[in-house]
Amino acid sequence: MKLRHLIWKELWQRPTPMLTSLLAVTLGVTALVAIQNITVFSERKIAGDMESLGANVLVLPPSVTLQDYYGADMHGHTMPEEYVTRLALARLPGVENLAPKLCVEAEVDTIPVTLTGILPKSEFQAKASWQGLGMLGNAVGSDRGCCATAADTGEADNDPNSLATTRTIAELGDRDVILGRDLASQLGAKAGDTLPLLGEDFTVLTVLPSTGTIDDGRMFAHLHSVQDLSGAGPVVNVIEIMACCEDAAGGLITNLSAELPETRIVTIAQVVQTQIAVNGLMSRLSWVFLSILLLVGGASIASVMYANVTERRKEIGTLMAIGASRNFVTKMFLGKAAILGLAGGAAGFIVGTIVAAVLGPQLLGIHVRPMPILLGVGMATATIVAVLASLLPARRAAGLDPCLVFNDA
Repeated sequence: MKLRHLIWKELWQRPTPMLTSLLAVTLGVTALVAIQNITVFSERKIAGDMESLGANVLVLPPSVTLQDYYGADMHGHTMPEEYVTRLALARLPGVENLAPKLCVEAEVDTIPVTLTGILPKSEFQAKASWQGLGMLGNAVGSDRGCCATAADTGEADNDPNSLATTRTIAELGDRDVILGRDLASQLGAKAGDTLPLLGEDFTVLTVLPSTGTIDDGRMFAHLHSVQDLSGAGPVVNVIEIMACCEDAAGGLITNLSAELPETRIVTIAQVVQTQIAVNGLMSRLSWVFLSILLLVGGASIASVMYANVTERRKEIGTLMAIGASRNFVTKMFLGKAAILGLAGGAAGFIVGTIVAAVLGPQLLGIHVRPMPILLGVGMATATIVAVLASLLPARRAAGLDPCLVFNDA
């Protein structure tokens, strides 16, 4: 009988102990694949969010605990709008845009919505004391606005859709409203429609293109209209700042803290570094979980193999008596272990990918796709562990003396 026939016969005749070992190996690879998938695609999402995010510095009330940079204005705390004036008059090097925002809860035809008040550039231009701010256009020879961006050309902001990319807009009427793509679909509204909001009628100026961020579910109106109609008064939740120069952004945080010591200054770099650290921790934990579970799986395989050798002493002795070599017996046990490792690695990859694909959108809002490289890693690792765990039992089986086996029987 050929070696592979013996191996398959053994696997099918004793399925229970083999399935137990297979399950332990599969769980280890599943943990590795699921966590690695979520970690990799989380990092890609961060990179995409950074590219689409206009503001890279936030000025927040001091009591705020930042959980999500992209929804940082949803904390409910406020600070005086006068802080915007102080920043504008300070003319700090590196500041390209200021974007104060106030979020309030409202309803449109009984549908709850998040209304975000924003201040258009026309409001900055209307105040002579703010005219020198670099975000209103770079003067020749000025040290303001040390790199050209869409935010400081002024042309792109004439389109209301620029709010989706630069997070600023040139003009916005007192009774105009801009809708995110998802909210517009929910309300069934389009440009030119009239919506009842905070006791007044607002005209939809435009529907923003999809951004894949929290803005898709919001509506935007003039900051002062939101303040007046909601009764919040001259306050804001957050002041977003675009600091386009890396060299300026380095010292900007210190300057901002000195200018507004009553606030909390947060940079996208801090948030990203924190998220990257979390991702790195998750990645390391995946290898820890894999190691623990594979050790358990390896111990299980070794135990099963030892028991198998004990149970099959007479069969092994018979094989050796009819001419099977020690090398043949060793290969038989190691081949069985290799099949368990390959099967466990493949099953773990499939299950881990499914788990990541299900949990990714629910927990982190990321879409996960299969990573073929993890299939190779999982199968190789599981196979090596299974074979190593079977070496001693295989050597024990190969070392049996047929004469002694039959005498004991």
